[in-house]
Order: sequence, then structure tokens, then C-alpha cells
Amino acid sequence: MTKALLPLALALASSTGVQAQVANPATLLAQAEDNVIEWRRHLHQNPELGNREFETAKYITAHLKSLGIEVETGVAHTGVVGLLKGGKPGPTVALRADMDALPVTEQVDVPFASKAKTQYNGEEVGVMHACGHDTHVAMLMGAAQVLSAMRDELAGNVLFIFQPAEEGAPDGEEGGAELMLKEGLFKKYKPEVAFGQHVSSSLPSGVIGYRSGPLMASSDEFRINVKGRQTHGSRPWGGVDPITAAAQIVMGTQTIVSRQIDITKEPAVVSFGKIDGGVRNNIIPDSVFLNGTIRNFDMDNRQEIFKRLKVTAEKLAESSGAIAEVEILEGYPVTSNNPGLTEMAVPVLKTAAGEDKVIVVPKVTGAEDFSFFANEVPGFYYFLGITPKGTDPATAASNHSPRFYVDESALSVGTKALTQLTLDYMASKQQ
Repeated sequence: MTKALLPLALALASSTGVQAQVANPATLLAQAEDNVIEWRRHLHQNPELGNREFETAKYITAHLKSLGIEVETGVAHTGVVGLLKGGKPGPTVALRADMDALPVTEQVDVPFASKAKTQYNGEEVGVMHACGHDTHVAMLMGAAQVLSAMRDELAGNVLFIFQPAEEGAPDGEEGGAELMLKEGLFKKYKPEVAFGQHVSSSLPSGVIGYRSGPLMASSDEFRINVKGRQTHGSRPWGGVDPITAAAQIVMGTQTIVSRQIDITKEPAVVSFGKIDGGVRNNIIPDSVFLNGTIRNFDMDNRQEIFKRLKVTAEKLAESSGAIAEVEILEGYPVTSNNPGLTEMAVPVLKTAAGEDKVIVVPKVTGAEDFSFFANEVPGFYYFLGITPKGTDPATAASNHSPRFYVDESALSVGTKALTQLTLDYMASKQQ
């Protein structure tokens, strides 16, 4: 039990006159440990893609209802939201776990390996919890079990958010945290803060990584259609070559970050992932398609990069007689941890994981749609290591790999962290 909770627990014991009547978080967490692993294995063996988490939602709903928690289903298609009302007045604390799996065929030799298959982009694919969202759900289910057993002592409410489609909604659909908020989730339940966690193969099992301020990058997609005029490859002057224009755009846009953005403020990157144009060696085509991603840690820089990417592509194309049509698809914002909430959370994490197992980690250029929640209320998001002893995290199979492996002993740390963050935050509001 953390120092912040100790006076509260003693006061509760004194008011009842019977120490045994006060729920002990440590005992409750120990009781939940085996359940968390069992739930995780069930979810791992039965993965579902984003906006299709139908059976996952039923599994979560049954658990929350068994705890006497108020449940709302069908949020952002398949999301599940539970509200635990505490016995004393206080803030509403939101805890979030994502539910969706990935179109990945599992290559891990465990008894509960996924054999699931489904259709994705017109192809039959394997389905796997290759990013650990099964563990996120299981740990939040564990926290719900512990906190519901303490409801009479809770000085506030707990909002359990089981979110679909963190990896992105299917083409043509909305989903994830953004849709939950669009549907009025926070307006209805009015949480004061939001906590979230993500397992990571980049950290040893049980180690927690965090940082104050920007933690994960914004993620945006751009599409550039470079239009020229088709001609014979032997007579390039007879048309307009979109391939050379596209090449200039690829090279020219690299100066946006290196020469036009103040990178002492925050890092950024513009990367091209796809170039598509032409069908034959001696035919200059009509058009070339470019596709890429923008990653960044500052929301003002983000808008500046959008503007400069469009101008750079259009003007470079124009200089060679071509036309560049630029489309920018805004994705997830920067995931940034509230400094005050971070200061409160770090001692709690050290209690959960151990004094020497909580470290500051570098910025991560991956993205997370927890960022939408953290843009609405103060948020705190952290990483939980799951790479077992004897395996170097630097060479361990990464998140999204078909060989992604979770050391389940770390899950008790994550469950404890979510529980203690909730209790300590509530206790801090009583002082």
C-alpha cells in the first residue's frame, strides 16, 4: 500500500472498528492474479480485428456484470464501458484498455496460440494479438475485480473503457477512441483523468517505462498523385515525366524537417513507404502515386509540416510541368503525459513494480489513440515490459511480430499499477 493510501486505510479501519472489514488491495490483487492470466489466454486464443470484437465484448460484459458494475455496450461499434460507483464522493477516474488484434499469423509455440483466420482486404489472413491488447483487457478486468471489491471504500467512481479498433478502423469505417468521444463518452461520464498502459517487448519483464510530456508521436498519412503526360521513353520532351517530378518531391520533402522545421523543439520525420507508377521500361506514364507517413511530437509543428509538404510537392511538380494533388489524412495526435499527473504517478508505479524498475524511456515514434482521451482530460500513459529474463529486449520479437511473446508474470504488475493509480489519485483528492 502506498504512503498516500495508508492514512485513508487506517481511517477506514478506525471508523468500522474492524480491520478485516477494510478491503486490502494486496490481498485482492493476489486473488486476481491467476484470473488475469486465464482471461488473457482465452482472449489470446480468440482474437478479433478492429470493429469486429463481438465475442471479446461479450466476454468483458459478462465479467463486469458479474461484479455488479453498470455496463454500456455497443460504444463505437463494439466498445464496452463499465461504471463502478464508489461509496464516497470523489472524482471519476477513467482506465482504458484496447481490445483489437492484428491480421498476423501467430508463430509462437504456446498451448493457447491463435488459430483464428478471417478476411482482411480481400485475403484470408491469420489473426493474432501481436501487440498485447489481450493483456491490456485482462489486466483491466483484473483491476475491475479488485476495485469492485473495494467499492464501499472508493472515494469516487471508476470508468472502465474497453476500446475497439486502436490499430485503426477498417477502410470506410470510423472507430477507436476518437469515435467513442464523438459519441459523447466523456460528456456522459465526465472523468477527471485517464490512465492507460501498453505492454512492450523493448523492456524487461515487469519494468515500467514512462516520460513526462510527449511520449508517442502523432501519426498522419499523406497521398500524392503526380500527374504528367504519357509519352515514349525515347522522347521525354514529348510529354511530361511524372517519375522525375515524383523523385524530386521525394528528395525535396526531406528538407522540410532538416531545413524548415525547428527540430530543437521536437523531432519529426517524413517517410515515403510506397511509390507506384509505370508499366513498361520505355513508356513514361501519365501519373505516379506516392504514399507515406508523418511522425511528430509537437502539434504546432504538425500543422506546419502539413502546409509545407503540400507547397513543396505542388511547386516541385509545377516546375517540371506536372501537377501534384496532395491529400493529408490526419491520424492520431501526439500522446502527451500531463506533467502534474506524471509527478503523482511515478511513486505509485515504483510501489507497483519496485523502486529500481521504473525508468524514463525515450520518445517513441509509434502512435496511440489514447492521445484522443489525453487531449480531453489530463492523461498518463506508460509502458510495461514483458520480455522474459534471459532474452535481450533489443533483439526480442517486437510488437506486431508473429513471434511476439508475453511473459505473463508481468501482468500482475500492470494490474497493480492500474489499481494503485486509481486509489492514489482518489486519495490525493481527499487531502
